[in-house]
Amino acid sequence: MSERVHLRTCPLCEAMCGLEVTVDEDRVTRIRPDREDVWSRGYICPKGTALGELHHDPDRLRRPVVRRGGERVEVGWDEAFAAAHAKIRSVLDRPGPGAGMDALAVYIGNPVAHNLPLGKYVGPFMAMSAITNVYSAGTVDQWPKNVASALMYGGMWTIPVPDIDRTDFLLVLGANPQASQGSLLAAADVCGRLREIGRRGGRVVVVDPRRTGTAEVAGEWLPIRPGTDAALLMAMVNVLVAENRISLGALAGKVNGLSDLITLCRPFTPEAVSASCGIPAQRIRELARELAGAERAAVYGRIGTCTQEFGTLASWLVEVLNILTGNLDREGGSMFANPAAWSLVSLPNPEFADGFEFGRFRSRVRGAPEVLGQFPVSCLAEEIATPGDGQIRGLITIAGNPAISAPDAGKLQAALPQLDALVSVDNWINETTCHADVILPGQSALEIAHFDDLIWNWSVRNAGNYSPPVFPDSDRPQEWEILLNLAASCMGQEPGEKTVRDLDDLFFHGLVDALVQMPGFALEGRDAGEIIAASREGHGPLRLLDFQIRSGPYGDHYGEKPDGLTLADFEAQPHGIDLGPLEPGLDRVLSTKSGRIELAPDYITADLERLQSRLGRPEPELLLISRRHLRSNNSWMHNVPSLVTGKDRCTLIVHPDDAATHGLRHGGRARVSSAAGSVVAPVEVSDEMMPGVVCLPHGWGHDVPAARVSVAAEHAGVNNNLLAPGELVDEISGNQVVNGIPVEIAPL
Repeated sequence: MSERVHLRTCPLCEAMCGLEVTVDEDRVTRIRPDREDVWSRGYICPKGTALGELHHDPDRLRRPVVRRGGERVEVGWDEAFAAAHAKIRSVLDRPGPGAGMDALAVYIGNPVAHNLPLGKYVGPFMAMSAITNVYSAGTVDQWPKNVASALMYGGMWTIPVPDIDRTDFLLVLGANPQASQGSLLAAADVCGRLREIGRRGGRVVVVDPRRTGTAEVAGEWLPIRPGTDAALLMAMVNVLVAENRISLGALAGKVNGLSDLITLCRPFTPEAVSASCGIPAQRIRELARELAGAERAAVYGRIGTCTQEFGTLASWLVEVLNILTGNLDREGGSMFANPAAWSLVSLPNPEFADGFEFGRFRSRVRGAPEVLGQFPVSCLAEEIATPGDGQIRGLITIAGNPAISAPDAGKLQAALPQLDALVSVDNWINETTCHADVILPGQSALEIAHFDDLIWNWSVRNAGNYSPPVFPDSDRPQEWEILLNLAASCMGQEPGEKTVRDLDDLFFHGLVDALVQMPGFALEGRDAGEIIAASREGHGPLRLLDFQIRSGPYGDHYGEKPDGLTLADFEAQPHGIDLGPLEPGLDRVLSTKSGRIELAPDYITADLERLQSRLGRPEPELLLISRRHLRSNNSWMHNVPSLVTGKDRCTLIVHPDDAATHGLRHGGRARVSSAAGSVVAPVEVSDEMMPGVVCLPHGWGHDVPAARVSVAAEHAGVNNNLLAPGELVDEISGNQVVNGIPVEIAPL
């Protein structure tokens, strides 16, 4: 035996748990929690134990794949890059109208946020490639959060998190961290932390159409009709105003728009919204009083509040309630993390220097307005399938599987084969990449270095942890090199090792030069050449990461702070570095033009008229919502044998009353139909659902014959996105509505 133990941060979700990975020669033999990890302190979920299976998965690609005459063939890297270059140029160089950059699009999947090379270089790729047709998983699960944060705080990623370790009252809406392990909320063992709130005499209330695992550990589950969270929250604002319970605390003098909000909330009394929400008016009043009366409180809303008809209003009102009760930017309330390494996306965007504007241009077919530079992801199918000037003829996908994850997925599955060029950066032949002309695989999670980038912006404590590769692989390009090669092709340059180095230097040197001239930056006024010369040797993400740490809030600022941090300090501390609890930081992050919190942005409050009209609308008999499970992460984890064993998890959960009404039985099968399509799923009868609401998980539907995910195919399940109408979006963010879809059910 030649066993060695490697310390590693799990990259599969936002919990960032520390692992001990035991390796015997080239095989992972055991994965256990790292009990000395300063962040997770010995916590681990089932997904973390599966990193070895992901690494050793025989379906995972180790070599590029090129399509030749309808057949998929493994090739060498030079040939693969040449093939990708030819495909991209065939779209960009096509003569006549409808060619050029308008004909090329990119789709960015959410694994990018969990991968060091991709996370660091997707931004440079986008800037260098000059692709303007951008689609991402963001418009499926979180764009309302970004819109609200942009308009209220001045930054689309300036998203506060509940300080759950010090709060006395936590109101949770549309979030299930028992399954997700946290979303826009980075914390290991969230449910353990929720139990601690109760042990110290506090309260947790979960508002959700389903009695989730999180609701099971909370003090109270409050069922709500899908899509009405904004109405509930606006009624709570109404109560705070009517009962004179507004207390801005330290935020006094830092808030614009309070008088406007007081006027806007008047029609939304608890009595006015009760019938739509399904929550008694008196309970709404009590909830507002509990929030205002708690010594330290926070409101937290996540995917369920974003992926609904009024997602932006709901996301905005989460912030509004934290502000009105004086709980924003205070211990035990909702706070802003201070990451050791700032992220590229947190830098000021010159495009929005004078404030955020939306609808600057519209999609070609549907006329959907852009929001933060993107259209709803469901627009992608029609932009591919509809002829005419500006038709998308080429697509680059980066670590994403939109054939499953995009609403109205059936249309995209039909459209992908119509592309003239599909180039995918992906490790599997999945339901999307099976249509690709070229697949360029990266390394497994254990073959690359890791340091979470964006996720530390949402951590409940400031810390950091660096992981070196368990299985270093220098024979294949990493994803950052793949992205720069693709950027070169878009720029008209031939891909190659020298091109990658030159582009990386161009990016890094340009970044340093720009930042030393940026007012307020830690290295403002310094000599760019001096900083570049003193930077970490080599190319790629570690040079960039070291620069971000050294110029960050705890960094050495290239000699100005001798006791400050560098990447080498994290390398020397494999269990991580704890940087302390969250501290008030509003003045540090607030970047609105007025220099104050914009409590009632016109762009958002204009949508209240639409919400008010919804209150009198007849309710459909049944509404569909989605869910996920602790053992999966969207569509990522279904090819791991240990995570798909046991009972079938892709079931339609139905309340007993609805099952009786529609003739369904537990263990039987039902057809679920919507305006977009229909699927057949096994039935699970359970009172965890509120009446009038049924539930299917998302991320399944692995029944595409051309895909090569053998384990997932044995547990295919059904794709609930086949039921999501593509045109159903939250109007002011463009976020897709995948919760609250009217459906009909019938026994099969």
